[in-house]
Amino acid sequence: HIPQGPVCTNLGLKPGQRLTVKGKIAPNAKSFVMNLGKDATLLGLHFNPRFDAHGDVNTIVCNSKKVEEWGAEHRETVFPFQKGGTAEITFGVNQNDVTVHLPGHQFKFPNRLNLSVFDYFDTQGDFTLQSLSWE
Repeated sequence: HIPQGPVCTNLGLKPGQRLTVKGKIAPNAKSFVMNLGKDATLLGLHFNPRFDAHGDVNTIVCNSKKVEEWGAEHRETVFPFQKGGTAEITFGVNQNDVTVHLPGHQFKFPNRLNLSVFDYFDTQGDFTLQSLSWE
């Protein structure tokens, strides 16, 4: 069972805005997830750093989900997370993609669902949310 963290709705993130997430990673972390989308069924970005899960080691897997249909997985091999450490991740919303800012690295994930507003955010897994801010 994956522990479910806080769920935020009605965020109203539009292109040009950013969401910054800060928190702690569990000392025995296997993986954690951050979802950003319209609601729980339409996820524009499923962000899943895996320390050791589903056959992936120290890999970030991203995807999108439309109701029950997942898209193609996108993998990033840069892995700036440490078990028991803290994490700060910023998601920049653009018209055509979401830019994920990690410590010392960034990458873009396409806005496959053409969402004009990102209202929904949640965290799951081995991560404790400490703060959430957007601008």
